Amino acid sequence: QVQLVESGGGLVQPGGSLRLSCAASGSIFSIYAMGWYRQAPGKQRELVAVITSGGSTNYADSVKGRFTISRDNAKNTVYLQMNSLKPEDTAVYYCNVEGSLVAIAQMKGADFDSWGQGTQVTVSS
Repeated sequence: QVQLVESGGGLVQPGGSLRLSCAASGSIFSIYAMGWYRQAPGKQRELVAVITSGGSTNYADSVKGRFTISRDNAKNTVYLQMNSLKPEDTAVYYCNVEGSLVAIAQMKGADFDSWGQGTQVTVSS
């Protein structure tokens, strides 16, 4: 009932920048939080950054000062601006959205927790 479409991954040299986007669509009543996670080969998925509906943000220590998360509430879209990229940032990046669905009579329904399909980010010279 909620679809996430990610874009913006690719190959970049160390020190370069990329911007990821994730648009949520479907029977959405409200969105609580939107975030980005990543998973490198042989490693567990880890939180990169998250932003709440009120605009509060939280970042992994490894990306603080280099990555910026933002959201457009009108478009149900979250962005991740990644600057000063390092080879260790190489991973598949996943968008995550938590919120509530629309129920009968446009009232608030059940909560949802959806994941995007993932987008590859490769940092290499």
